[in-house]
Amino acid sequence: LETARQIMAAAEAKGVRIHLPSDVVAADRFAADAATQIVSSHAIPSGWMGLDVGPETIAAYSAVVRDAKTLLWNGPLGVFELEAFERGTRQLGEAIAAATEAGTLFSLVGGGDSVAAVEQFGLSERVSYVSTGGGAMLEYLEGRVLPGIQAVYDAE
Repeated sequence: LETARQIMAAAEAKGVRIHLPSDVVAADRFAADAATQIVSSHAIPSGWMGLDVGPETIAAYSAVVRDAKTLLWNGPLGVFELEAFERGTRQLGEAIAAATEAGTLFSLVGGGDSVAAVEQFGLSERVSYVSTGGGAMLEYLEGRVLPGIQAVYDAE
């Protein structure tokens, strides 16, 4: 928890807002037919688990997407593999695709689960770029030298 507080403080100091879910779809068990309820992200009942973001969060995140110019998507919002918990990931993907198609957003999707989600929902052709090397993509964006790229440079 202390690390999270430090990250939040560092972001705030740089004028960066970290968006956290305000509500979630909670389930009494990890199953497609689980009992569910939408609750505050701060009030998940004991014995229950948050398996997707709720409608308030989806609306808030979609508004962020509409205002963004560049977006890196790495990781689904819920257990999209189960229909009961796919709504957050699907609707965020739709918002990203719509903004990309409108020409107002450059969207980069990376990482195995994110790539699987955009493919499952038929969105892979509607975003700017899909990277199947999520970990390597993130390292490259961090400015790290990738071993495979370094090998090419060393061979020259």
